[in-house]
Amino acid sequence: MPKIEAYTQGTPSYVELTTPDQQAAKAFYGSLFGWEIEEVPLDDQGNVYLAAEKEGDSVAGIAGQMPELAGHPAFWGVYLAVDDVDATAAKVAGAGGNVEAGPFDVMELGRMASIQDPTGARVNLWQAGQTIGTTRANEPGTPQWNELVSPDLPTATKFYTDVLGVEWESMSMEGGDYLCLVSGGRQVGGAMVPPMEGIPPHWNVYFGTDDTDAGVARAVELGADVVAPAFDVPGVGRLAVLADPQGAMFNLIQPVPPS
Repeated sequence: MPKIEAYTQGTPSYVELTTPDQQAAKAFYGSLFGWEIEEVPLDDQGNVYLAAEKEGDSVAGIAGQMPELAGHPAFWGVYLAVDDVDATAAKVAGAGGNVEAGPFDVMELGRMASIQDPTGARVNLWQAGQTIGTTRANEPGTPQWNELVSPDLPTATKFYTDVLGVEWESMSMEGGDYLCLVSGGRQVGGAMVPPMEGIPPHWNVYFGTDDTDAGVARAVELGADVVAPAFDVPGVGRLAVLADPQGAMFNLIQPVPPS
């Protein structure tokens, strides 16, 4: 996999776990995906950020919970690349969304904002500084795909088009149409309605694997719960939905080999 050096605007560029137990998450994901995880000190109070790498390349991050999230289950969040986070964030309210935090600098690494689309899905915006985010993806043990889940796709997808300038393409799939997020002329993510009632709007995170069934078995050994057992999606691959020991939901995908 060639190293990723840049992202076009609107492309998912990083994934980050927020969890009440960083050390447990470090043990779980390090064992499951073979990540090397470095502790980056944040202050003199012992708070750290965990930077996950694979073969020396950035893959993902593991952050501790802020006090206001005490008692909240762990969750994975997605970052979308932007060229100018201040200009992009300025469009959010007018497009029906909400800027929940920022824009603000993350040391010299980049500049970000946290937003909510009109249907309630939360996502982060990232303007690269010293880092673009994930530099190794689309292979086992790394981010493979990101997906918006919303009960009102017309409203949600229009928001991302208005704010980020991205496009959407319909792709016929078993069970109905699926929307693909297009940036720079390339499909870089997806969107779908929730598969059942009660699922709140959010962004899904998929990690690649070369054997979904073996990955599920290993995750269970490490303390994960199976939310949806391994299943095949024709033309896409073999998927499974899991919850890590702290409750964070994530997906495994074994892509169909290129023809």
